Amino acid sequence: MEIGAFRNQKEGYQAFIPHKFPLEELVFSEGLIYKHSTAERLLGKLDGISQLLPDVDFFIFMYIRKDAASSSQIEGTRATMIDAIEAEAKTSESLPSDVDDILHYIKALNYGLDRLKEFPMSLRFIRELHKELMREARTTHFSDAGEFRKSQNWIGGTSPSNARYVPPPPDEMISALDDFEKFLHAEDEILPILKAGLIHAQFETIHPFLDGNGRTGRLLITFYLWLNGLLEKPVLFLSSFFRKHQQVYYERLADYHHGGIESWLDFMLDGVIEISEQAIATIKEVTDLREKDMKKIQALGKAASESGMIVLPRLFALPIVNANKISQWTCFTTRGARKVIDRFIDLDILQQKDLNEKYGRSFIYRRYVDIFTKE
Repeated sequence: MEIGAFRNQKEGYQAFIPHKFPLEELVFSEGLIYKHSTAERLLGKLDGISQLLPDVDFFIFMYIRKDAASSSQIEGTRATMIDAIEAEAKTSESLPSDVDDILHYIKALNYGLDRLKEFPMSLRFIRELHKELMREARTTHFSDAGEFRKSQNWIGGTSPSNARYVPPPPDEMISALDDFEKFLHAEDEILPILKAGLIHAQFETIHPFLDGNGRTGRLLITFYLWLNGLLEKPVLFLSSFFRKHQQVYYERLADYHHGGIESWLDFMLDGVIEISEQAIATIKEVTDLREKDMKKIQALGKAASESGMIVLPRLFALPIVNANKISQWTCFTTRGARKVIDRFIDLDILQQKDLNEKYGRSFIYRRYVDIFTKE
């Protein structure tokens, strides 16, 4: 099932020119169909169990940060999920500069989820998404945020002549994007998770932007599954799986160009299965932790219990705080906020993040954060 071919260009290099997409002979093996049923079952289980969480949106906030960090790290970012939380909480002034990559990804993801409530997934939407991702973002070269490229790009190497992969030139790219958009809206019989995988791989094959293609393409997976009803809430994010198996991820996408559609989709389904199982386990751990810590707070006196019940749910959305943040949440004075923090430390809910800090101290809901950051 060849999806295209490398063609000589007048400039002296070869570029990949996609065939008409989707391929008419797109047929999948029984093994892949069976694996899809397993992935779909686990995805349904994840969707169901996530709806039992009383603070499911807070859970999603954490997964968005995790996906943002993983997706950005695939592209070379060194900042972490914890750096991103600290940047949002404004509890530290000594953060790596590339934490901005993660914050831009979070902004783009949230923009996309909101935009898709009233607007279809389309080329226009993808350009808007890219604009949110790349506008005023840190880049190594001009990204032309929100605009499809008008020049040749390439992956690896110093020029198209020695690159690892050269996508279609701009004129061929336009035709490929037209096919891609029709595929997004086609009412076909392709199983939904397989279609999400094809959308990602075909987008990366076209590589329509000067920069930010990988991050944009990975966002499309979650958006497609959510829009097509496999997820009531966007709780499946695959970037941590792709980062964990980064070399295989690149190899399978390269195989896709050479007819290895099924090997790519098999890898993609492995990711859905693994991440769904992890997310289900994570929800159970979060639920257990929440119940235990709520009981600790409810055992306090009336006033302390009331203030504690204001703070604890908010920690599930923002698990790194300082006294100023607690003051904002409770309307307490700084002194009162510090009392709440001390109480939470005594209850083994919060810990001081850096024991060497004397001033401007920040505190972390460590056991909660650890649930999301462990591999």
